[in-house]
Amino acid sequence: MKSEIESAVARGEVPDNAMNQHRGFSEWNPKITKQNHQPIVQIIIDGRDTNAVDEDGFQLPRVVYMAREKRHNYPHHFKAGAVNALIRVSSEISNAPFILNLDCDMYSNNANTIQEVLCFFLDETKGHDIAYVQFPQSYNNIAKNDHYANSYLVSNKFELAGICGYGAALFCGTGCLHRRESLSGAYLKDYKAKWDSKPKRNDNRTIDELNEASKVLATCTYEESTQWGKEKGLVYGIPVEDIATGLVISCRGWKSIYYNPERKAFMGIAPTTLDVACLQHMRWSEGMFQVFFSRYCPFIYGHGKIHFGVQMGYCTYLLWAPMSLPTLCYVIVSPICLLHGIPLFPQLSSIWVLPFAYAFLATYGFSLCEYLICGSTAKGWWNLQRIKFIHRTTSYLFGFIDTMKKQLGLSQTNFVITNKVVTEDVQKRYEQEIIEFGGSSIMLTMLATVALLNLVGLVGGIKRIMMDLNLEFSSSQLMMQITLSSLVVMISLPVYEALFIRSDKGCIPSSVMLKSIVLASLACCLAPFIC
Repeated sequence: MKSEIESAVARGEVPDNAMNQHRGFSEWNPKITKQNHQPIVQIIIDGRDTNAVDEDGFQLPRVVYMAREKRHNYPHHFKAGAVNALIRVSSEISNAPFILNLDCDMYSNNANTIQEVLCFFLDETKGHDIAYVQFPQSYNNIAKNDHYANSYLVSNKFELAGICGYGAALFCGTGCLHRRESLSGAYLKDYKAKWDSKPKRNDNRTIDELNEASKVLATCTYEESTQWGKEKGLVYGIPVEDIATGLVISCRGWKSIYYNPERKAFMGIAPTTLDVACLQHMRWSEGMFQVFFSRYCPFIYGHGKIHFGVQMGYCTYLLWAPMSLPTLCYVIVSPICLLHGIPLFPQLSSIWVLPFAYAFLATYGFSLCEYLICGSTAKGWWNLQRIKFIHRTTSYLFGFIDTMKKQLGLSQTNFVITNKVVTEDVQKRYEQEIIEFGGSSIMLTMLATVALLNLVGLVGGIKRIMMDLNLEFSSSQLMMQITLSSLVVMISLPVYEALFIRSDKGCIPSSVMLKSIVLASLACCLAPFIC
């Protein structure tokens, strides 16, 4: 299929054999672009056709191809706009009571999934209250020690399940089965559907008539002066429309369920390079922080509608971006002050050192226990701490900056697609659990600068202590800063290796190395004037 698409692009037209196979292709022409085209709806397999069977003779389901209309003078609202168009078109063709939302890079891993989920929706006492059932995002290419922390073990097993305890699971945008009415703007108190309601299966219209009737629902002008994107369908105007939509549905009185079966329901492909992982987290953190500043802030929109615990649970994720600020203070101010002998923490002999020690030991000790309970390894937990450090000093920082720019009207919302296609050598390094830096992005420069700054601060701080006549006093004053910088240096060992030792294509480019050395040197030299 890839070669056929590339061939069609090179020729500027669809081959005749493809034209004859699917009539929908005849609507494409060289003047059409992916951002400027008419709506196309084509029923490729008709579920009513008795000849449409698979290799084993079983009836195939109806398969519909849809390309919603796009014009330069109409906003298309990214993924939310696509899903809303699909909701409308599917209501015209099948009007099935349940809708499965699944990203294109995920697949079904359990043939019994739908049957299991329907047990929730068809429950005689509480089934009517349920809007959707959310599955965790799982990946089939996780390395043994998960060096990019893609498995989200603690979130999947404890955090998301805990929020669901209040009857309001987070909608994650994929791996979710919805009740159609909940996505169509219905409030639970107004929901009067009956168990024996039937979808539009007895439609006598021909395939061509269904195609033409559906196209109207996929036009740019259809949503004008309607509640689509506000009260109906997925919410518009926010990059992580799934989180906001889940909150809106919960505030309408619906309940939702987070279901994490032993056999994973759906599987996908996790990022295999640091650049892609950071880009993905920057988009997530930026979008979720925008939700916090929007009218859909859980503490404002959800006030009096959902439990306070649910509001706090949402903010665990919505506030990823500002978490970059305290982390940067620790990893930038501390090593600079250590280099110049400026103490920031109490002496080891002071009683005031106990709160710092308790916070550190309790937080990371509890985190390690959680991770081991989830079945991972201690090395996997250490990799998690490294990736958290990387995200907070790069992805979340730039997500925070972009959000502030949007709040000030200096930029507009955009949608960045995560590219998970990798080459053979990248895949080989991923399987060997070697971090793939590559590229020359500003995030990589920031990461390298912070790593070098802590290395210089640690060396300079130890040198200062060794040269100080009052060794015992100086070591007591600066020991906590030395410990902090030592941890950052240990976490950053792969960064130093990629800067100075590695020579493969996954190492940090020399241009990034030079820029980070200059920036770290400037920070060390200008610090005395600032302090």
